[in-house]
Amino acid sequence: MRVVLFALFLLAANLPAVDFASIQQEPNLERRSQLAMDYANTALDAAHTAYQANDFDKTQVSLGEVGEAVDLAYDSLQKTGKEARRDPKFFKRTELATRQILRRIEGMAESMSFQDRPFAEKLRDRVAAIHDNLLQGIMSKKKKP
Repeated sequence: MRVVLFALFLLAANLPAVDFASIQQEPNLERRSQLAMDYANTALDAAHTAYQANDFDKTQVSLGEVGEAVDLAYDSLQKTGKEARRDPKFFKRTELATRQILRRIEGMAESMSFQDRPFAEKLRDRVAAIHDNLLQGIMSKKKKP
């Protein structure tokens, strides 16, 4: 019985998550943001696995997908029309997720060779800018008219 459950777990773990095109089609913007951040984590896992397998082309593609997913999450939240300061729930979730991704990118960059690091550092800067924008939106004071 345990072998069957373990096999099912491995099979489920190898199934691809939701593809990026279907995430872009999600009508609920907050849900789209959350799905995009989940996709970014999955793409970062794929980049790490590809780098360990010495597949640098796939690593670059996966790192690019991470950046696109984080951009989509941020853009989706901006399109909601909500203020991060007044309704911070999804903005804070995305901010926490970007902080976690930043830590993972930094860890991956440290494990990469010196020649390969610029790709991870470029992604880190891109994600850090979005993280800073989210934090600024959440923590900003009310603007006076």
